[in-house]
Amino acid sequence: MTIADRSPAAPIILTLQVDAASAALLDAMRRRHFPPTLNHISAHLTLFHNLPYTEENTILTEVAKLAAATRPFDVMISGPMKLGRGVALTVESEALLALRSHLADAFASWLIAQDRQKFRPHVTIQNKVAPHEAAALFDHIAATLTPFAATAEGIQLWRYVGGPWSPIAAVPFQAGESERPRERG
Repeated sequence: MTIADRSPAAPIILTLQVDAASAALLDAMRRRHFPPTLNHISAHLTLFHNLPYTEENTILTEVAKLAAATRPFDVMISGPMKLGRGVALTVESEALLALRSHLADAFASWLIAQDRQKFRPHVTIQNKVAPHEAAALFDHIAATLTPFAATAEGIQLWRYVGGPWSPIAAVPFQAGESERPRERG
């Protein structure tokens, strides 16, 4: 676990950390298609959009506990998802759904409406463009993207500071190869 900037109080965001090669590919797509004046952050898969900064230590403890019992696992980047005025890439993984469900249970009393909705894992590569531009990118990706596997390596905690995000911690999955990711049913 690495701890970085301790910025002033602001909501905490949790994202899934993927392997460097996949992250670079996803970020290159985001830089190519996201309006540059609005693109303040790298490509990411958000697990939770707004957790209370007052619970940072509890959140970090719960994430570290889960990460210690979880080994890296594959997620499939499988195709485009319409966002109305943008496009995301769909991410599929039973292990990811189980991990997110476990954390949602732990954080249930803090979840905002957006984080209580059904979890649809995705990486946004375009947003806030004209609908016809989003439709064209969706069609292009649907016709050209070859689905690929990325490796989920950990969970990142961020502080929302207005547009950019400030890193709090990166917590790697640490379970041994003989262990299985903890799944909740």
